[in-house]
Amino acid sequence: MKSIYRAAIAAALLSGAGSIALVTPASAKEKKAEEAKTPPLKLSKDVQPLAAKAQAAIQAKDYATAAPLVQQVSAAAKTDDDKYIASVFELQLAVGQSPNGQIDDNKIKPPLDALIANPRTPQADQARFNYQRGIIAANAKQPQEAIAFFQRAQQLGYTDPNLPLQMVKIKMESGDIAGGSADLQKAMDAQIAAGQKPDEQLYRYAMAKTLQKRLIPDSIGWMKRYITAYPTAKNWRDIVFVYGIQQGAAVTLDKAQKVDLFRLLRREKAMADQFDYEIYAQYAIDLGLPNEGKAVIDEGRAAGKLPADSVTANDLYRVAKQAIANEGSLDPLDAKSKAAANGKLAAGTADAHLGAGNYAKAIELYKVALQKGGVDADAINTHLGIALANSGDTAGAKAAFEAVKGAPRADIASFWLTALATPAA
Repeated sequence: MKSIYRAAIAAALLSGAGSIALVTPASAKEKKAEEAKTPPLKLSKDVQPLAAKAQAAIQAKDYATAAPLVQQVSAAAKTDDDKYIASVFELQLAVGQSPNGQIDDNKIKPPLDALIANPRTPQADQARFNYQRGIIAANAKQPQEAIAFFQRAQQLGYTDPNLPLQMVKIKMESGDIAGGSADLQKAMDAQIAAGQKPDEQLYRYAMAKTLQKRLIPDSIGWMKRYITAYPTAKNWRDIVFVYGIQQGAAVTLDKAQKVDLFRLLRREKAMADQFDYEIYAQYAIDLGLPNEGKAVIDEGRAAGKLPADSVTANDLYRVAKQAIANEGSLDPLDAKSKAAANGKLAAGTADAHLGAGNYAKAIELYKVALQKGGVDADAINTHLGIALANSGDTAGAKAAFEAVKGAPRADIASFWLTALATPAA
């Protein structure tokens, strides 16, 4: 049977359910403490001599001699003390006779059950035996039984740091994704409170499981916790694409919403390859933001991500330059926006300034748009937050993003808020 140790627990959660080594009896120190408050065993006269011989044979690893003696002890056992020592011998014999350490769950299960039921079993061993029975139940695909044994082990003082994560795996694999997700968050919060950093794979495991079950709010929560703990450019790109850009993403977004995610990737320097730059530029140009499309292509070329012979990039660049020339100065629109009856022209003009990197002007006109009304306030506050963030006004950006309330823009804003609160790795 394989053991799951602290360093390997994240990998165990991502792999198939594995077996776990038999838990050893209580340590000498724990035994001494138990003995101080537990009356010594009083064996029946018929059991005493047999038990002494069986114990000597087991200690000598003479299992051929021990086996019939253990059977005789079990047959003669009458009291709880007799039954306790008989079960201990049966367990030791089953473990000792295992070929190459490959312990058979079916052979250790009966003595473990007997020891768990026996009032003479010390509490420290009760905790360990309940834990081991939980492992056996888990290996037998009996999740509810396994959880019950594990919980009992915890109540009796079993403190293996792996146990909460093993319970998570059982819940997840049995279909209780919501329960497993909540338990995993609790276990990881405890690790963080203890000054430990949860393994990166635990976050990915939780995201994968909740996404598979389409528990989108849970998934988004795990994405943000993940990027807060591991804020690398690769991880930013992964979660943003999984959330709303790739095929089969967690949520379905329109081009404008995807552009706001690409803007986040651009700010976090998390644009990965030719596809990222070209699709971002394409979306920006489609939305009437040629300055932004051109700037993205320029950055992709400078980063070595867009080859000089890319037909797509070159065509987009040509279209963007022509659109910029046709568009001319935005100054006339600035004046008209302020005089308009509603905020629609101000919002559109602010978007153009945002795409061109004129953040001060964009901020001014987004505020005009909100004041005049008649616009999508969530979209405007998202873009205002982006302009403020890119201008260096973090506090203002946070206030704007926090004003976004409706889905999916509230989620997009929350990713921006996470970025503002998380130093880059």
